[in-house]
Amino acid sequence: MLLKLALSSIKTRLKDYIVLLIGLVMAISIFYMFETLALNSSFIKENSMISAVGFVFHAGSILLAIITVAYTMYATSFLFSLRQQEFGMYMTLGAKKRKISLIMFIETMFIGLCSLVIGLILGTVLAAVVGNLLMKQLDFTSTTYAPFYLPSMIVTIIFFAILFLLAALFNLFRLSNVSILDLIHADSKAERIIIRKKAIVFKAILSIILLAIGYYAMIDIKTTQFAGIIVALFTITFGTYLFFATFLPLIIQKMRDKQIKKSKRLNSFTYAQLSFRISQLSRVLATVAMLIALGMGAIAVGFAFQNNGVLLAEQASPYDVVLSNPTKAEQKVIRSMDFKEDFDYHFKTDDKAVYFNVKELKKHPPLVSGFSTGEGTKIYHLKETPSPESAAWTQFISSSLPSSTLGTREIKFVDSHEFDTKNLKENTLFIGKVPDFENSLTSLKKLDQLEKERYNGKEEILSKYASYSQYKIFANGTVFMGFFLGFAFLTMMASSLMFKILTGATQDIRRYQMLEKIGVKRKLLVQSIRKEMFLIFLFPGIIGFVHVAIGMKMFGFLLINPYYRFFIPVLLFLAIYGIYYFITVWLYKSIVLKKDK
Repeated sequence: MLLKLALSSIKTRLKDYIVLLIGLVMAISIFYMFETLALNSSFIKENSMISAVGFVFHAGSILLAIITVAYTMYATSFLFSLRQQEFGMYMTLGAKKRKISLIMFIETMFIGLCSLVIGLILGTVLAAVVGNLLMKQLDFTSTTYAPFYLPSMIVTIIFFAILFLLAALFNLFRLSNVSILDLIHADSKAERIIIRKKAIVFKAILSIILLAIGYYAMIDIKTTQFAGIIVALFTITFGTYLFFATFLPLIIQKMRDKQIKKSKRLNSFTYAQLSFRISQLSRVLATVAMLIALGMGAIAVGFAFQNNGVLLAEQASPYDVVLSNPTKAEQKVIRSMDFKEDFDYHFKTDDKAVYFNVKELKKHPPLVSGFSTGEGTKIYHLKETPSPESAAWTQFISSSLPSSTLGTREIKFVDSHEFDTKNLKENTLFIGKVPDFENSLTSLKKLDQLEKERYNGKEEILSKYASYSQYKIFANGTVFMGFFLGFAFLTMMASSLMFKILTGATQDIRRYQMLEKIGVKRKLLVQSIRKEMFLIFLFPGIIGFVHVAIGMKMFGFLLINPYYRFFIPVLLFLAIYGIYYFITVWLYKSIVLKKDK
């Protein structure tokens, strides 16, 4: 009987439970995917490149777990608040709290079980797709990788089973501390805010101070270090909640007063709708803003690490091709490439030294990278005269020659006459720079493979492409982690926002019915809904974007330019956020407006 009641109540509020289910399924599937990539021991041991990014997925699953705990507690608590009147009616009819508590427990665990089953199935599919994509990116094929990995599945089941149990117990505790009268009248409580000017001013100033401290801690992360991350986490979180609790009601009130004076169509009604429920809406929007910051931040950081690969490679080696005595096969590849700068240095060797022609070196001053105070690492043409005293020239030549050629030999810079009179074999050092490094990766990879075949493992290949490909191993891991973490956070964000908007829609039906009865056109009502939803989505979107834009400064000590191609994650976020906006408008409209007969 209790099971039947529990399933019946789930069916009654199916839309609300589906919103919760979507968020949980995404969290479970991505958590399982991360754990599969991080715990699959045979897969990790098979290739050292995979082990290098294993900890990235561990870190991602831990961060996802923390946010999922907060999201689950919030979502189940919110669903409980929607059911209070229903539970009060049951008690009025003679049902005991123990029985109702059991119904709640069955509902929570049933939803948890459904989300766990669907999440594990979707997670297995994700693990297969992402694992293959990762191996393709790393140019590696595995025979041991298993998307269906039992240890990862056990970890996922245990973690989420405990989480659902805690969520059920939390709601049971809430129910035990609420009276029948409070349950019955739960839906009749107005969401009005009592404005105390002194308290509002104090909270507003405090929110600005907290946000300023958090932003400073992120911007000056070199000084604040790990403590700055902790300080920023707490100050920005509390500052955001205070900011929405103080400034948002004032902004809405000012907009409402302005529209009342203008009496322009339904704008005053739209702002009245927002003003009426702003007290609880502000808390939800603050939560959404933080989830947006985490979601967009995760995507932005992942892409930043990948996009900075070219900049890091450029900083490490300004030239794309540096080859000593290119073979015929290498020369063929070189001839097929387009260079914006290329030249040859000639050198001769004996048992004691490597000789370079000073005149030839001065004719083609190379690009080198060096640290400049206040400007960081700077790339410039080496203009000083080649000599044994020139550390820059010595460093450039020693890094350009193979170790087997240089060995313990001394680098000597001689004039043209001395160079020509040395009866030694003349060698060539080819140096070239392509117009676009990323568009030349295929040719550069081919040259790297030819060099490996040429030296047969006896020489370590330190080319620009080799440095770039090594960095990409780590960067690809951060991209996958960032994208899926970001997608999970944005799904939770959308679920949290939809909970508040759609569950309050039933109370708005009467208002829209009254407007229709007095002759307001449906077109104007739809416009009002779109505008109201737009404002609800706009405020947290702006604050979340500001958090991310400033927060990217934290990675300045790890990345050359954390904002390099920053527009890519921003556009991706706007696309996802826009989709959620249109879905929410469509769902809300379908609830509050009756279909035309």
